[in-house]
Order: sequence, then structure tokens, then C-alpha cells
Amino acid sequence: MKALDIEAVQAFVLVADLKSFTRAAEAMESTQSMMSLKIKRLEDRLGRRLLERTPRMVRLSADGATFLGPARALVAAHQGAVGSFAIKPRRLVVGISHHVVGAELPSLLKRMSRAEPGLVMEMRVSMSREILDDFDRGVLDAAIVLLRDNRRRDGEIILEETFGWMAAPDFEHHSGEPLRLATQAEPCSVRSMATAALDAAGISWTEAFVGGGIPTIGAAVAAGLAVAPLGRRVAPIGTVDVGSQLGLPSLPSRDVMLYSAVTDRPARGSLKTLAAAIRSTVIS
Repeated sequence: MKALDIEAVQAFVLVADLKSFTRAAEAMESTQSMMSLKIKRLEDRLGRRLLERTPRMVRLSADGATFLGPARALVAAHQGAVGSFAIKPRRLVVGISHHVVGAELPSLLKRMSRAEPGLVMEMRVSMSREILDDFDRGVLDAAIVLLRDNRRRDGEIILEETFGWMAAPDFEHHSGEPLRLATQAEPCSVRSMATAALDAAGISWTEAFVGGGIPTIGAAVAAGLAVAPLGRRVAPIGTVDVGSQLGLPSLPSRDVMLYSAVTDRPARGSLKTLAAAIRSTVIS
């Protein structure tokens, strides 16, 4: 058998991890058609079908699942060989808004580790405003935040985040009582957005829980303590949007923006992979 094309193997691994030809193409700065061609040639070379494709889903075939482990090892060995003369591993300091990452963070980090095994990522999670301040001061290499207004359009839009009033399926709200909310402390922009919408609709509310990030707010919601304004993409598994049921006002969507100060190609490639991994968490 002839030698395998390492870029085709890398393309296969990325598609398997991100479950999307589109997201994998973004990470490799390629096109969906080129990714399909690379993997088709790889399958022809191996004489095996590696991926099952449908209009809405990409999944491993039985042969693909068998090949995935050795393919990862091959990509890692290649990257190790290429980077063998590097003085130190690449390090990337990234700030991410609380509302951009949630229960899917472990999966996101696993995908990044698989795609970029030589990368040392330092991730700081905080409010969007604090993340942007640190980025502007040069503390961060990149910032991924919720865009609050149109004054910072100098970044790249990763996705449009949609919000809902998320609660446990058995959450109980009695008519005439203030709506129990779980939010982050001020000056969280999502908190402000939600309370302003409730005030404009004439709906009374009270803080039932104040958390420090999506995991703690999500825990309060999952426990049935309160309703939380959360991005549907990051809301805890099993929670539901009770906005229509409770007659709550709709919440506006917001762009998730990437701001970057990196100039070297490897770091830019790592950010492309991170952006693609975040996009892959969007619920279709």
C-alpha cells in the first residue's frame, strides 16, 4: 500500500471529532468540497468506507471507528516530528465569556486536545466585559465574548447565540408570584438583558440564586430552584425553555465574537480549530 496523505488523515480525524465537514474545513482553512475529496481519496487508498454521510449527520462507519485510533496516533506523530525542533510548546492564552461555554466544555477541550496535541492552552473564563478589558491590555492572546452592542465589530463572528428561559421540566411557578431567577451577579450583560425584558413586559421577578458561571447557574436550574436566561446551546442537558409556557418575553440573540492578537500561523490555526469546535456545539 502506498503511503497515506497526512493531510487527508488529519481531515478525517477532524471530521470525526467535530462531526461536520464544514467545521473541519474551517479548522483546516479549507473548503467542504476539498475535505470531502481528501477523505474520498483516503477511503479509496484504504479500500474502506470511513464515514457515513447523511444531509444532517456525519458518523463513523465500523471501519472508521477502527481506523480512528491509529489515525490519531499518526497525526500526533507527524505533528511531533514537525515540531521536534521547537524550543517550547506553543502556548495560547484565551479568555472566554461565562455564557459561551457551559456543560459542553469538557467535550470542547477534548476536541482541542485531539486536534492540537502540541498546544498548551491557558483558558480564562469570566464576564465578557472583563475578558475584553484584559484583551485590550494585552493580557490575552485572544478573546471570545458575547457582543453587547455594535461598537466592537472588529472581530470575527463565530456564531449567533440564541437565548431562552431555561428551567427544569418540573419547575413550578404560581400565578401572581414573582418569577424566580437564577443569574450571574451584576454587571452581567445577559442578566441585564433578561431583567430589562421582564421589566418592559411588566413581569415581576426576584433573584432566587446568584451564580458565578454557567455550571453553578445550570445546577440551580437543574435542581428546579429557578428559571435562568441562558443560551440554548450551553443550557444543562434536560432543561427546557419555559418562556412560552409562562408567557415570558422573547430574548434577543447575540453574536459570539472572536478577537485575536496572534500573528503566527500555528496560533491562528489553533484559534480556527477552537472556533470550529465551538460552532460544532450548535444544536441543529
